[in-house]
Amino acid sequence: MKILVVDDEQLLVKGIRFNLQNDGYEVIVGYNGAEALELAKSEQPDLIILDIMMPEMDGLTACVKIREFSDVPIILLTAKAEDMDKLMGFEQGADDYLTKPFNILELKARIRALLRRAGQKQDSEAKTLTIGAITLDLDARNAYRSGELVELTAKEFDVIEFLMRNPNRVYSREMLLDTIWAYEYRSDIRTLDVHIRRLREKLEENPADPQYIITKWGVGYYFRK
Repeated sequence: MKILVVDDEQLLVKGIRFNLQNDGYEVIVGYNGAEALELAKSEQPDLIILDIMMPEMDGLTACVKIREFSDVPIILLTAKAEDMDKLMGFEQGADDYLTKPFNILELKARIRALLRRAGQKQDSEAKTLTIGAITLDLDARNAYRSGELVELTAKEFDVIEFLMRNPNRVYSREMLLDTIWAYEYRSDIRTLDVHIRRLREKLEENPADPQYIITKWGVGYYFRK
């Protein structure tokens, strides 16, 4: 997923970008409200992290202008903690709000939650999902390889559905566990690896040389489109 991070504190932007890139996100950055507006239009990010107090154009104004052409999820950052500031941010179209200083793990959790919600909204009308020889019937929760029904467990279906909804995007094992299993703690990483192996055995023509469910060594997994 592509995330736009805009803040005039360059060290903060650098830290957020480093952490999000390690989780497999594509990150683009800006340093003032005018850049936020321009990049939101040109890059069409999946989510925006936007500081309120910035030069040229403040974050609240940028948020209002972005809402004129996009419903992209927006997280506002601010050094203030007053409830009135938070209410103003929500009234201007923000989806979430974090007060500086914040824990990067909390920011990541909020990003995941907003992206899940946005994905569910965008895909609510979809009935089937097809990439190559693999088709998912989203209503019946059935999987097919070259037209033939393949029996998947509920969690196997969840994993392949998530990856196919976000093709060519690499996700770390930790992020997939948090997203699909909704773990609030770090679980045994082998849980995911076992599901990936089983999915390859069921959906790939040659599980030893997979065409679709690909490992990005040292990072995680992605579905190749």
